[in-house]
Amino acid sequence: MNVEVVRSARRRKTVQARLIGDVLRVAIPAELSRSEEHHWVNLMKSKFEQRAAERPIDLASRAQRLARRYKLSVPDSIRWVENQQTRWGSCTPDNRSIRISSRAAGFPDWVVDYLIVHELAHLSEPGHGEAFWALVNRYPRAERARGFLIGREWIDNPGVED
Repeated sequence: MNVEVVRSARRRKTVQARLIGDVLRVAIPAELSRSEEHHWVNLMKSKFEQRAAERPIDLASRAQRLARRYKLSVPDSIRWVENQQTRWGSCTPDNRSIRISSRAAGFPDWVVDYLIVHELAHLSEPGHGEAFWALVNRYPRAERARGFLIGREWIDNPGVED
């Protein structure tokens, strides 16, 4: 795995890593020493390698199971994607395809299930209106999963406010 280190004068305390293609981009505070940089790069690289080695998730069978359980439409295709850096998932109702960001691969199962349910609901309701949220909220851990994702965004993007 190739590693790119980005030092930021704006970053004060946090270290962030994102996999972009086959490059692990590690963002660190500018004032970190070389030994601290080395520590954080090794730690982040280890975490990403561990995540990649975790059991693969069969999204298609999971989507079918969730669609059946919560009475939602089944997609024609569902897959992991590497190019979603600002969304957790996306859906194209016209061709009934769903994409889930690979950034979520290491999340708890109940959060991944929420992401799938959210995108399954878009197959019937493209927008985020009341009917859409009624479908999503059939999933009993929807609110908890949304809280997890809000917290994850805050960790990944410190200092960014809604």
